[in-house]
Amino acid sequence: MVPKAEPQTNGNTNPSTPTKEHSSRLSGVTNSLFSIGDLFKDSGREGSKTVKFPEKLLKALDQKMQNIAMLKDSGYTDQLLRRTIAVFWGSLRDESFYRQMKENRKIEELILHFVTTATGVLRKDQSLAPDAWKGELNNQIEQFIRILRECLRTISSVQPELTQRLDMYAAKLSTPAPQIGADGKESGHGHNQSQSGSGAWSSTYSHSIADMPLVKTVARLFGKSDQEVQKDVNTLRRICTEKAALTDLKTCLKNINMNMPFPGRRDDFDSEEAFNHWKTTELAQLSQLMVIMVQFNPELAKSTPSEILPAVPEGVRPSSLYATTPSFSGDPYASPSSRHGSISSRYSLNGSLNPEAAADAVEADDETPSGHNFTYIPPNPKRYYKRLLELCLQYDLEAMSELPEDQEVSLGILSPRHLEVINECAVRWRIHQSYRVTAFLDVIRYKYEREEVPLDCVPEALGMVEKTSLESPPTHWMSQDAEYLAGVYGNLFNLFLGSLYHALDDIPALKMDNIAPYLTVLEAIQDSRLIERYNLDIRARVSDLVERVKVIAAHRYTEKITELNSQAGVNRALPLLMILEWMDKNTKTLNKRFPEPLLGQIDIVAHMLEVQTPLFLADLENVRRRLLEGSQNLPTPDVPIEDVFELFRRSRVCFERYEVFCEDVPLEFDLTGYFEPYVRLWLAATDAKTMQWVQSSISMDKFEPVGAEGHSSSIVDLFDSLKSALDFLLSLEWPDEYQQARFLTALSKSIGKCIEQYCSTIEQMFMEEMFPRPPPEATPTTKQNAWLEKAKATVATIQGEKKVEPFNFQPASCVRLNNVEAARGLLDQIYAKIDGDKVAQTIRKFAPPVPEKTNRLGFLFTVKVVEADSLVPGDASPSAKLDSFVTLSDERGMRLAKTRTIYESLEPKWDETFDITVRDQPLWLMASVRDRALIGKHDTVGRSYICLDPRRFGDFLAHEIYLDLDTGGRLHLRISMEGEKDDIEFYFGRAFRSLKRTTSDMARVFVDKMSPFIRQSLSLNLLHSLVRPGGASALALERLNYKQALGGVQALYRSALGNRVPEEPVIPLPPSERPRFKAESLSDADIEQVISPLFEYFEANLQILNTYLTEVTKEMVMKRIWKELLTVIEGLLIPPLSDTPSDMKPLSDKEVDIVFKWLKFLNNYFYADGDGLPLELLQNQRYRDIMSIRLYYDWHSDSLMEECVRMMNQRLRIAPSLRKRGKSVYQQKNLGTIKKRKREKREEKKQEPSNGEIILRILRMRPNTRDFIAQQMQFISQVQGDAEETSPMGGRRRDSSMGLALPPMQEEREH
Repeated sequence: MVPKAEPQTNGNTNPSTPTKEHSSRLSGVTNSLFSIGDLFKDSGREGSKTVKFPEKLLKALDQKMQNIAMLKDSGYTDQLLRRTIAVFWGSLRDESFYRQMKENRKIEELILHFVTTATGVLRKDQSLAPDAWKGELNNQIEQFIRILRECLRTISSVQPELTQRLDMYAAKLSTPAPQIGADGKESGHGHNQSQSGSGAWSSTYSHSIADMPLVKTVARLFGKSDQEVQKDVNTLRRICTEKAALTDLKTCLKNINMNMPFPGRRDDFDSEEAFNHWKTTELAQLSQLMVIMVQFNPELAKSTPSEILPAVPEGVRPSSLYATTPSFSGDPYASPSSRHGSISSRYSLNGSLNPEAAADAVEADDETPSGHNFTYIPPNPKRYYKRLLELCLQYDLEAMSELPEDQEVSLGILSPRHLEVINECAVRWRIHQSYRVTAFLDVIRYKYEREEVPLDCVPEALGMVEKTSLESPPTHWMSQDAEYLAGVYGNLFNLFLGSLYHALDDIPALKMDNIAPYLTVLEAIQDSRLIERYNLDIRARVSDLVERVKVIAAHRYTEKITELNSQAGVNRALPLLMILEWMDKNTKTLNKRFPEPLLGQIDIVAHMLEVQTPLFLADLENVRRRLLEGSQNLPTPDVPIEDVFELFRRSRVCFERYEVFCEDVPLEFDLTGYFEPYVRLWLAATDAKTMQWVQSSISMDKFEPVGAEGHSSSIVDLFDSLKSALDFLLSLEWPDEYQQARFLTALSKSIGKCIEQYCSTIEQMFMEEMFPRPPPEATPTTKQNAWLEKAKATVATIQGEKKVEPFNFQPASCVRLNNVEAARGLLDQIYAKIDGDKVAQTIRKFAPPVPEKTNRLGFLFTVKVVEADSLVPGDASPSAKLDSFVTLSDERGMRLAKTRTIYESLEPKWDETFDITVRDQPLWLMASVRDRALIGKHDTVGRSYICLDPRRFGDFLAHEIYLDLDTGGRLHLRISMEGEKDDIEFYFGRAFRSLKRTTSDMARVFVDKMSPFIRQSLSLNLLHSLVRPGGASALALERLNYKQALGGVQALYRSALGNRVPEEPVIPLPPSERPRFKAESLSDADIEQVISPLFEYFEANLQILNTYLTEVTKEMVMKRIWKELLTVIEGLLIPPLSDTPSDMKPLSDKEVDIVFKWLKFLNNYFYADGDGLPLELLQNQRYRDIMSIRLYYDWHSDSLMEECVRMMNQRLRIAPSLRKRGKSVYQQKNLGTIKKRKREKREEKKQEPSNGEIILRILRMRPNTRDFIAQQMQFISQVQGDAEETSPMGGRRRDSSMGLALPPMQEEREH
């Protein structure tokens, strides 16, 4: 029951009410007003945390103020309020104040500013009675807070703490104020009070339900009419008194002290600490309730021991139990804003007392009953409370169903009136907060399970439980309440696990938004740990979800692969590729949506992969045979190899992803073993394409320089193809390191094969250009041959010797040399990209042991044709010269190698190297020296034989072999051997050696084409002619006559051939037709003038080389030209090294001076004041050896012999054994090793004294030195360990074939 209320005036004033009514309405209310400190004091106790309002509030408030001030808002029409709002709106638009509010965003400062503005406006209002403005100020503050709440409602993402704080301020301001009676004394709300001098209270009560709003609320709840309820009230008024209510409280106190079942005892708690905590709190609340009742009715104190109640301050009106409960309008469902209460709302009670003393006093009071003897408390309070809660929720849900669809409602559902009834009953029935929130959660669960409330209500109810748990942990709860909560949690967990279970059917289209509400509830329950505490094991239930995920994943995979297989054709790789793409997409999507396992245990991606990956591997295994057969159907396979490799890449990604997500469940599948055959197929196909790449790149090449590099397009196209193949192999990222190394080794073999083919083709084209053959239709007839021979005879008659026509080079020849040199750099890039050293190391580390017999693929012999000496010409004339070359052929007569042709020499020097592979049996070679014939078959000068037996060359050293030819003379070969291995370094070394030999051979051809003219320009005949009296003038005239004769010969030659031979370029004439020469001694100008044709020839041809050769190739060719010049100069001074005397006569001093001046002129020409070759290349060891000739040239023979012996002894001390290991391809595996070997070779040459050989060559021109020379030559052979002679058999070949019989050799076939 509540006290009867006297009629009172509504706080809101109608706009039509006269202004004078404000005075009468607000007079005398000063004592009930709140101070600002009272208004904000509770917020100060909440802690130091500052709650800031959103920035958008200021904009919304500005618009709201404008609407109110301009009478556009029908909810606020009071004249005084509009006036205050207008002034406040103006101050709000002040920039400094607006900026200040925007920065700190404190709601209290905004309210304080309004209070200041309203105070100033109201105090100046003349229509208000004295002090009446205070009451109006209280009203306007309440209205302003309401305005703030309405503005916040239009803004999203408002902090709940801010709205709760405004609700608290509104509740304080809306507390019903005492009304002023006609006698000028204040009267309470339905409670008339008079105050005597002693301070005693006298009260009268109304028993009409019109004064009982809570009773009317309960009547509506049970569907009772006012008359029925009034009748019940009249019946119970004699029993349900204030004294009975006080007695119920005293009984509760006594029961607690006597450890009775209600309201609680020690057995209801798990620990002594929890019981003591509850007991202290319960005793304090009961005592405070009793104090409040006595404050309302002091007469009750007469029946209550004084120890229970404290002294009631005189003149103090008791405060409400629900200080935060706002006043309500007649319709509890008027607006959603009225539903801001909570089932967990707490009350604050004032007063100071000793609960323990009060309980002891009640226990001693015999009039207070014990046990369950209550008037207001039902027999089973918790059961009644829960039923009341269910009725309230059901009533409010039905009321909500009639509201507009767009109207907002509270997730707490309960209306303020019902909330007040429930809270009042909970206090009177001693229903603790733990049970209240648990019961509310249970009822909400029940309603949600039957789809009577939305899902969002469950988290709202859980929030109430969590809030209560923070204030009082479940360990301090009654055991029954904690078990009840655990049971509710268990039911909720099962309910939402079931919802989650069915939601998982949408995998892989499942989204986080679909299950986020379920997870919120499940995680909240899981975090509480109450389920574990009461042995409600959730593992089995979670395992059902895991199995569901796996079943759905398997079902989705089976559906998809069945669909793809039904659409597939002959390409069986396509369905697998598409299913992998589908799996990859689903995995990425689900991993992004669910980065963490659900409930910490259900990893959707991991469980999906755990099922689908083995299913895919099983499908992959099922098509193994068909996939391999389909990829081998040539020429157009059913399964393109590209699709197979794409399948491998995606399978590897799938495998790696599985290992990341399912590391505890290993897969038993050999992915590399499955796809290795396809890599072997691709390597074989790539190897077959290399020849096509070479032919295609060369056929499209015009051999014109491309850019500043100087090479043409063919080398770029070829290496683009090679790099493309390498990039493809590397892009596979093969997991097995050893297999990857093997694949790269196989590819390097194909690369080497391709390089060798390119070198061979380019060199063949180069040779055809350097040695052009006339077309068949241009072959001269017998008559023409006669004319040509006659022309040659004419020239020979004029000059007395055979003259050489200079050869002019073509730009395309230079470009071809550039191509081969550029290939070395490009090949080195490929080696670096492969990291060949690491690949070779990997193979050595992981290669399984193999039998020794299969360790080598064969033996690679390096045969260098060095030179021949003492060749016997086939003509009758002993002075005839030979145009010789060497061929090497096998036992069947198949040519294996052929050198270039050295013209007009009986001691030719080729210095050409060839690689010959020997497989199972030793290989016999026939070395044939031949004389090139312009017409018809080449003549054979001599033959010899050598056996390439691995047993003989097993020391892997370089062997110097001298083969006696069957017709006289001998052939010098240098042979070494190494094992041919399936090794990446071996293949790259062989490719680099092919490039090096090709560049060397091509550069040598450049020199060979220039060498005849060089030798003619620097010949002994020219030297002798120059020192004869009048030699310079005669040479000048001879050179002029030669020009004229040559012109006549060319005309005769063109006439003989019918003008079908293009005119050869003519050597430029000197500045004057007949230069003047002095008859006296030769000057440097005269000496230089003699060799001016050579300089003119250099000018004409070196310009082409300088223009079209790269810096590297140009330096290489120039070095070789310089080497040839040094050789010619040296040949003018001394004969070659041999153990036989020479017919060459020493030069005179004048001739020696001329030769060295020629050398000086040539050195200056090639140095070109620093623009040509550097001096360290020009003045090399060979140059210094030639310069030392002048030192020894005039020595006596005995002195020379002594110096030679000294030099040989010194050589022996420096290098006791000069025999060295043969060159290995491993020393040429990349440019780095090649450069390193060159540096070592230069250092070795610097350490080897060569003056001894110079002296021996000088001694060859001296008489009586044959024995000494033979002795020293034998000494050199012994030191080098190169004497490998067999039993000398006159005229027969010499070899060291270890007693092997020479097999029948067939005549070499002509090519």
